[in-house]
Amino acid sequence: MKRETFTAIVNPAAGAGSAAATMITLARALRESGAWVRVTYSRGLKHATELAAAAAARGETVLAAGGDGMAGAVAAGLVGTDAELGVVPAGRGNDLARAVPLPRDDPAAFAAALRQHPSRPVDVAMAGERVVLGSVCAGLDAAANAAANRWRLPRRPIAYQIAAAGVLARWRPVTYDLIVDGEPQRLVGNTVVVANCAWYGGALRVAPAARLDDGFLDLVTIGEMGRRRLVPVLAAMRRGEHVTMPGIASRPVREVTIATDRPTPFYADGEPLPPGPATVTVRPGALRLIGA
Repeated sequence: MKRETFTAIVNPAAGAGSAAATMITLARALRESGAWVRVTYSRGLKHATELAAAAAARGETVLAAGGDGMAGAVAAGLVGTDAELGVVPAGRGNDLARAVPLPRDDPAAFAAALRQHPSRPVDVAMAGERVVLGSVCAGLDAAANAAANRWRLPRRPIAYQIAAAGVLARWRPVTYDLIVDGEPQRLVGNTVVVANCAWYGGALRVAPAARLDDGFLDLVTIGEMGRRRLVPVLAAMRRGEHVTMPGIASRPVREVTIATDRPTPFYADGEPLPPGPATVTVRPGALRLIGA
């Protein structure tokens, strides 16, 4: 099977404006291979969802060109349909793309993969009404994400680690009241992550056991520990080795409600969520993803 018709939805601000150039190059390669391609530019996440839903209704394959937040917004227009999603990473973190191994360095090879590579049903997370492909986090990591955006750090994955170091200097633990698959529990700690994808924060393997198609989310919690212990945790997270360290827990779940004892940032796929509490649930097999 060869896919013949594509709509690309581009976040023109992603990658400091490089997303448009990335998509233009890829669109040229797709057209040279014989495909028909429409390139559209979103005015925001809601508009991206609307564009995706319209493309799905026309029976087109939909490409999301931008960061992880853009991919989630486009996916929101496709869940529950037969439309297929292709991810064109052009943001700061691009964590979802790490779980979808396609040959993106060569436009011609990438175009061929998008036309011919099979798609599979994958899970999505729902944070209220927000469709999430990667993860929801509340705590230190969400505060670092907010700081990376606010401080206008370089549009590279290392920006998240730089921001985390800056936030850590003034950070203090949070008391979390969680309801995990119906069971209440209290945690005093630094972060709570509900992950659909293994990676977040620009190549940090926060939930190494997470799979896109297993029907579960992975709950990762980092408990109360001093700054000196948190620094090696962040280093180990790059290799996914932190989950065996004291004070850190990881397990598969289907639903988590997160409430905090003080105003705490909540983020999903690199984008801010409304203030908590937040309930995150899994929606198994709701999206067809090329290369998954």
